[in-house]
Amino acid sequence: MATLIELKDVTKEFDGQVVLRGIDLEIEQNEFVTFLGPSGCGKTTTLRIIGGFVTPSNGEVLFDGLNIVDIPAHKRPTNTVFQRYALFPHLDVFENVAFGLRVKDRNLEQKKEITKITKEYHHEVKKLKTEYSRDKLNLKALGLEKVELKEKENELKLILENKITVLKEEKEEKISHIKNTFINKKDFEQLINDKVNKYLKMVGLEGYQNRTVHNLSGGQQQRVAIARALINEPKVLLLDEPLAALDLKLRQEMQYELKEIQRNAGITFIFVTHDQEEALTMSDKIVVMNHGEIQQIGTPEDIYNEPSNKFVASFIGESNIIPGIMKDDYLVSFDGKDYECVDKGFAKNEEVDIVIRPEDIDIVEKGTGKITGIVDSVVFKGVHWEIDVKTTDRIFTIHTTDHVKEDTEVDINFSVEDLHVMEIW
Repeated sequence: MATLIELKDVTKEFDGQVVLRGIDLEIEQNEFVTFLGPSGCGKTTTLRIIGGFVTPSNGEVLFDGLNIVDIPAHKRPTNTVFQRYALFPHLDVFENVAFGLRVKDRNLEQKKEITKITKEYHHEVKKLKTEYSRDKLNLKALGLEKVELKEKENELKLILENKITVLKEEKEEKISHIKNTFINKKDFEQLINDKVNKYLKMVGLEGYQNRTVHNLSGGQQQRVAIARALINEPKVLLLDEPLAALDLKLRQEMQYELKEIQRNAGITFIFVTHDQEEALTMSDKIVVMNHGEIQQIGTPEDIYNEPSNKFVASFIGESNIIPGIMKDDYLVSFDGKDYECVDKGFAKNEEVDIVIRPEDIDIVEKGTGKITGIVDSVVFKGVHWEIDVKTTDRIFTIHTTDHVKEDTEVDINFSVEDLHVMEIW
């Protein structure tokens, strides 16, 4: 896919405090991209810079290769859905969604084209007049008799006037053709009706046109806000924690629906959240941020299975993070023992962090695994048991569907692929 948005070395300071530190990022067409991180990490500021609500202190924001830093929010090909949906309580669902179309000039694009044609016409006329003035000077330099010079100048003037006439006729013909495409009020109302129904169907609210906002659930209100944003057909939809106000069950339902809406709309979604489940469920690409910097960019699978550092590993899912030594390619040591792994490219005897996800550890009978320990605690989590096994050096957290009693002496086991070695940074 082609790159749609590119941030180059974007920084932002507020009152001397740096909140973004040299952000470099590419977002492709039709991607669902999520900015993920704790509060204050800079994710919302980055979103607002893309939307034009905040101006970066330094850096470039490119849209289709053009720098849009100086373009105001209302002129950018983006639309935004905020945490508070800001629906109009005095309007029904239909008019809330139609609002974006009604406030626009229905013939705006045609008028822009007419303005462009008019400017081009004036530019060409100016160019012709400049050439005419130059040719007159060249005639005078020839030293012609006064009468002959006058005749030549009149010829030049006539040629100029004919060329301007031709340009004017071409301009008027083009403008007349464009004016014939103007939408009248009746046709515009039909267009609004068709588009509102199209986007209400897309967000699963077909038949809700006449409902008042007060009679909608939180999830339905959010869908109205999304339909209102989509109806103007932006190239990018920005979503600033739009699910935060919903209860857990509804929030989980909306995660799948948002992804489906994005697929059907065929546009780029940029989503901000601090909820790792939302990011993993919906995203094509996740941008993990902390302290104003990007920690890792990747697919949900990459971010979860191959975290780049300790912060990402601990923020995305639960992890057992262990300090160790990378003795050689494919060989790591921790807690006094060497283990084979699948990682390479580290310096010999480099200090590293090792991640083992709780679901990748098995509890087995004592004497049959890699490390011996005692079951320290057992907590039922609904779909699995969370069991802590205390070894000589540390406590390992394990997620398993098998119940084991506390104080049982057990071994824990893991495979070569379950060890993920990370640089310390």
